[in-house]
Amino acid sequence: MADPAEKTGEHADAQVFRFDQSGALLRKVMESAAVGMALVGIDRRTIYVNRAYETMLGLAPDERLGRPSEEAIFADDRATVMLHFEQVVRGERAELRLECRMNHKDGQPLWVLITASLLRSDSTGRPLYVIVQIINIDRQKRAEAALAASESRWNHALESAGQGVWDHDVRRDDMFYSRMWRRMRGIPDDEDVDPAQDKWLARLHPDDVPRVLATVKKQDHGEDGYDTLEYRERHRDGHWMWILSRGRPVEWDAEGNALRTIGTDTDITRLKAAETELAEEKERLRVTLESIGEGVISTDADERVTFMNPVAEAMTGWTAGEALGRPLQQVFVAKSEATGEPAIDQVKACLASGVAGEIEDDVILAARDGTGRGVSGTAAPVRTGNGHVVGAVLVFKDITDTQEQQRRLAHSANHDALTGLPNRAAFARRLAEAMRQAGPDGQPAALCFIDLDRFKPVNDTAGHAAGDALLQKVAQAIRRCCRANDFAARLGGDEFVLLLDDCTLANARRVAGKLVAAVGGIDFAWNGAAYRIGASVGIAPITGETGGDPLAAADAACYEAKAAGRGRVAMASPRR
Repeated sequence: MADPAEKTGEHADAQVFRFDQSGALLRKVMESAAVGMALVGIDRRTIYVNRAYETMLGLAPDERLGRPSEEAIFADDRATVMLHFEQVVRGERAELRLECRMNHKDGQPLWVLITASLLRSDSTGRPLYVIVQIINIDRQKRAEAALAASESRWNHALESAGQGVWDHDVRRDDMFYSRMWRRMRGIPDDEDVDPAQDKWLARLHPDDVPRVLATVKKQDHGEDGYDTLEYRERHRDGHWMWILSRGRPVEWDAEGNALRTIGTDTDITRLKAAETELAEEKERLRVTLESIGEGVISTDADERVTFMNPVAEAMTGWTAGEALGRPLQQVFVAKSEATGEPAIDQVKACLASGVAGEIEDDVILAARDGTGRGVSGTAAPVRTGNGHVVGAVLVFKDITDTQEQQRRLAHSANHDALTGLPNRAAFARRLAEAMRQAGPDGQPAALCFIDLDRFKPVNDTAGHAAGDALLQKVAQAIRRCCRANDFAARLGGDEFVLLLDDCTLANARRVAGKLVAAVGGIDFAWNGAAYRIGASVGIAPITGETGGDPLAAADAACYEAKAAGRGRVAMASPRR
């Protein structure tokens, strides 16, 4: 970089020489700064930019030199920035300080905080050039937008802090503090700053002094060239401000001790406040998740567990400490209740598709101790502010009791409450299925219609309670006569049916004979009185040639059996 004085023609200006003596102090400050810095001529053309500026905007070395400085400003912000620039040049404004967007080489606008001050000639008072500091606040701006979008109560955006340049030259006992460094601390520009270290430490928060002092001493002795250091410092108005100090030694003596350290300070008070608020919000969210009655498990993009609440711990049998970092499938073991096979992994599906999904209805969660629970729930993706899926949240609850209640309701809807046998509605569905299966090429089946003999006297003399107890014994007797694939049901009153799959009429007659004998052999006593009943059975075939209504045919055959003397078996008459 050529000396700025050479570009302005002010070779004899005392201030410029003092500022640029011994290798150009200004250049060293700018080259060491962690923020972008530039020198801009009164004619708006760029005289010099440091490497941080070029890196920030993706520029090649010296690419901006000699170019109009306004080209770097995003079009929508250009007029405002240059208006302020001209006001600074004309002396109408002490400094330029505003947030705007600059053009990055990749074509994207980059949010920055620009501060600029005018340097004048000591001899003539003539403006020489403007020194500009550029702080990349793009990430902070994006964080502000994300916070505003995700939390409606956070209706303020984080403002970026200014940065001040400092230069500690131990060899010359020279301390330099830029205007912004003073401004962020509330120190007037014309006020001398005592450079003594004890004076500086006195302004620091007592809790931070040991850590800061130890770091600085290591740096001074060449043990640690720190890049960043955070600490609290008392503002002139009395409040504590957080400072992010970036700096490093640039000159050392023969023993490696730092002779000169240059850096910048940033006021990060608002950022720290936002971090604290975010931490408190995360803590509130954690407490909420641990207090709700549903299980919650979160994962990263690789489906590894990152969080579990106490309900999830209790349901899975894993503690959060044990589960963290493990694949979700090891912790949340979901199986199909019907098949025992692994259920569809809804978390993996939502991570792949970015769409929330629901756990299937028949899923059982196999806990670590081997017990199983019916569960329902949803899996939803977790996204960053730009929509990128970075994980998922699985929310689930124990529905074992609900499932059991549903099973009981389903059983009640299809079974006779007194005998436990399937009811008429269940039988109608089973008969329709048997008739379809016994099509032209299907296996024949047979239907037995069972009507009790001499049951009415039991009801009339011993009462309905006795009648109910007797019907339960009849149901037990019928069950004992059934094969594994047979279907027995109570139609109502003292009428029962038995559907025999894959059964010839001859075999059906043998089964019916066993039924008659079993019912007739029931010993039933009630209040000291003994009762004997019997059963009549009508049989109708169910084959591919069978038409009409097998139930009506079997009922008619049963009527014929009763007419023939009760306790008998009758076959349905062939259809004419």
